[in-house]
Amino acid sequence: MAYAAAGSEPAGGIAGWATDLMDTLGAPGAGLAIALENLFPPLPSEVILPLAGFTAAQGGMSLAAALIWTTAGSVLGALVLYGIGALIGRDRIRALVARLPLVKLSDLDRTEAWFARHGAKAVFFGRMIPIFRSLISVPAGVERMRMTTFLIYTGLGSLLWNTTFVLAGYGLGDNWRTVEEYVGVYSKGVLALAVLGAAVFVAVRIVKARRDAADRRADDERRAGRHRVETREVVRDRTF
Repeated sequence: MAYAAAGSEPAGGIAGWATDLMDTLGAPGAGLAIALENLFPPLPSEVILPLAGFTAAQGGMSLAAALIWTTAGSVLGALVLYGIGALIGRDRIRALVARLPLVKLSDLDRTEAWFARHGAKAVFFGRMIPIFRSLISVPAGVERMRMTTFLIYTGLGSLLWNTTFVLAGYGLGDNWRTVEEYVGVYSKGVLALAVLGAAVFVAVRIVKARRDAADRRADDERRAGRHRVETREVVRDRTF
C-alpha cells in the first residue's frame, strides 16, 4: 500500500487488522471493519475511521468511497442489532426486567414512553456517542421502530460521525493516530458518566428499598401492637 513507504503502516492490533482488510478489499474492507465495530463495540471506530481517511489520502481508496462504504457498514451493523432487538421482543425484555433486583417494570414503562416520543432523536444522536452508538439499535428493534425512520436517522447519524473522523484522518496524514487520543478521552468521559449514573441509580434504589422495608416493619409492629391491645381488651371484657 502507498502509505507503507512512509513508514506509517500499523504493525498489528486493531489498526493492523483493519489495514489488512483495506489492503485486501479496499474501501469495502473499511465498511466491513465498521460493520464489525458496530457488532463488537470494543473495536474502536476512532481507529478504523481515521485510518480509512489516511488510506484515502495515500491513494489506497477514494475519499468518497471511504465515506460511502464506512457509512454503509455502520448501517449494516446497526440493522443486525435492530434485528436482534426485534427477535428478543418486548415480552422477553419485560420478563427479564421483572426478575432484576432494584429495577421495576414501571422503569421500563417510562423508558418505553420516552423512546416512543424521542426514539428518532435517540437513534440519531446515539450514533455519535461511544458505547451507546451500537447499543441504541437494540431498543429500536425491541420497540419495532419504523424501518424507514430507523434507516434514515441511523444513516444520517453515522454519516456525520464517520465523515468527521474520516476527514480527520485524511487531513492529519501520518498523524492520524492523534484522533484516537482525543476520542479516547471523550469515550472515557462517556463511560465514567454512565458508570456514575448507574451507581447513583443503584444507591438510590437501595436506600429506597431499605426505607420501604423499615416502613413495612413499622407498620407490622403497629398492627401487632393494636392486635395485642385488642386481645387484652377482649380478655378483660370476658373476665368482667
